[in-house]
Amino acid sequence: MQAGASLVLAPWLLSAHAQRGGASGAVMHVGPDHPVKTLAAAASQAKAGMTIEVQAGDYAGDVAVWPQDDLTLRAVGGRARMLAKGAHAQGKGIFVTTGKRMTIEGFDFVGARVPDRNGAGIRLERGSLTLRDCRFQDNENGLLAGNDANIELRIESCDFGPIAPGEGRTHNCYVGAIGKLSVVASYFHHGASGHLLKSRAAVNHVFYNRLTDETGRASFELEFPNGGVALVMGNVIQQSPSTENYHLIAYGSEGLSNRRNELHLINNTLVDRRPAGGVYLRMAQQAQKLRLINNLLCGKHELPAGADREQHHNYFVELDSFVDADRYDFRLRPDSPLIGRAVDAGVVDGQVLKPVMQYQHPCALKDVPAGTAYSPGAFQV
Repeated sequence: MQAGASLVLAPWLLSAHAQRGGASGAVMHVGPDHPVKTLAAAASQAKAGMTIEVQAGDYAGDVAVWPQDDLTLRAVGGRARMLAKGAHAQGKGIFVTTGKRMTIEGFDFVGARVPDRNGAGIRLERGSLTLRDCRFQDNENGLLAGNDANIELRIESCDFGPIAPGEGRTHNCYVGAIGKLSVVASYFHHGASGHLLKSRAAVNHVFYNRLTDETGRASFELEFPNGGVALVMGNVIQQSPSTENYHLIAYGSEGLSNRRNELHLINNTLVDRRPAGGVYLRMAQQAQKLRLINNLLCGKHELPAGADREQHHNYFVELDSFVDADRYDFRLRPDSPLIGRAVDAGVVDGQVLKPVMQYQHPCALKDVPAGTAYSPGAFQV
């Protein structure tokens, strides 16, 4: 976290943080200086409810399957770096998780490769998982979550990228048809033919993140191919000059398979650096609700309107409207006439769609002080 950043949690994250630590209170120590020296050994010995504290360092070829419930894996003394080095668990990735209410904190997952070319740093197959302060680099897929409506996934302050070169199947984060995805304070970047974040979840809360392809060549930056309820607030989303698809956000491109299908784009900053210009939003299927409010749009001055959408208080801006666009500082300049011009975007399913925080690089949050004059875009202060 950068100096001066204030990490603050939204109410929907408080329950996740309250779960820190295993329910049984038992602690297993893992690493070169302990009797249990590898994660593979820890996975074979761990019991439900344990906390596994992993000594900082590199763990090469140390892959594992985790079926236990209420398990917490936490790096101590620095980062635990899981280096695949050609190894994989069950032909799927570095870690495979199937337990309920699992937490992984402070790990790096590097270099996952498998024969079918979709090796993941973490493969979430069943249960529920909270990821906190984890990094995914040079994997065929950063995280890959399966298709199970009972799965819930929370991603907090994580870094996904750069991804391994691929042929359109390598996604920085790919979430299947799960119950709920929550992503906050995370950084998705430097894609390679696949998407930065792709989710088929029934419910998606994507708040206060940075999805910037930068010098990568991602396809979509953010995609909900099967619809669902998607609350997308306070994100900066940037398409690179070398993108392999001219859409930043896509919804319903593979058909709507969820009971409720709503997309709420609130207080985001969308930046299109494609030389020929791109498309901010592709709606392949008509959602039950489509709301675009308080967004900043930098690129083509085109945002189709229609009777199918609530669309207002969105503003087209140029790169020089930002403090320093070349350094990815997409705050409005202090003298911007748009300061204070945001409006109330209402409440959806109990979630107030007003940004009380903003993304702080890298992978942190900064609170928005009370009394702030709210502006369009992802940044208020």
